[in-house]
Amino acid sequence: MKISVTSYSFSRLTGSGKCSEIELVKLAKDIGFDGIEFAEIHTPDGMNKKEYAAQLNEECKRQGIECVSYTIGANFLCDDLNGEIERLKAEVDVCEALGARLMRHDAAWGYGEDKKHTCGFENALPTLIEGCRAVTQYAAAKGIKTMTENHGQFCQESTRVERLINGVNHPNFGALIDVGNFLCADENPALAVGRMAPYAFHVHFKDFHFKSGNEFLPPDGFFSTRGGNYLRGAIIGHGVVPVYQCLKILKNSGYDGYLTVEFEGMEDAVTGVTCGFNTLKKLIETV
Repeated sequence: MKISVTSYSFSRLTGSGKCSEIELVKLAKDIGFDGIEFAEIHTPDGMNKKEYAAQLNEECKRQGIECVSYTIGANFLCDDLNGEIERLKAEVDVCEALGARLMRHDAAWGYGEDKKHTCGFENALPTLIEGCRAVTQYAAAKGIKTMTENHGQFCQESTRVERLINGVNHPNFGALIDVGNFLCADENPALAVGRMAPYAFHVHFKDFHFKSGNEFLPPDGFFSTRGGNYLRGAIIGHGVVPVYQCLKILKNSGYDGYLTVEFEGMEDAVTGVTCGFNTLKKLIETV
């Protein structure tokens, strides 16, 4: 298994202007990563998105690092389902220009205020299936696999993601497993990874600090899970996610794709990412 990093891990650097997305490619290579994933791309003025994606692709080739995946937001529970499908098809074209063979998109963030108390996941599932299937059929013709992630609380725990993937029922559609994100829906990460491993196209490794909802909550850094507990981003191996156990489960399932470091802690981004890379590399050597 090889190790990559998502550009999202460096969002504080790019957001502050300290580092451009193109400069992230060399930074990732210098740390030791085999690949990089772009979580959205932010097109400079005067350039279209596909042109910019092609520039990032060329920089990856120049640095000798693979562009592994492209990650974008999506919401099929919107006012214009067909419009959202067409938007995502255009993002597949961007993914192709990047040179990535995997694209992750969200499924939904939940219903709006007018429906949130009357319509749940069961109501949403047929619409999510329709949207995901239409996008993956388009992507398959370009040799790009599409994925959804356990992300956003509404479609986050493994049972819901599994139902969505089985509902789409297309060999080109699978899962981006984020081993940490299951905690956002108060689900045991090891059990969830065990359930989702057969569907894995790609994997994110991240970690969290945890506080029970019955404990005092510090005023900075934590966010609430769906069940009222609290999480704060951590360096991989420093938190409560059973990363070693999750890695063993994935290896035993036959997964041999990239493991992508995702860091969203309070520490300096380069430090957090580098420590996560070192931990993940050591874990791979031991499983």
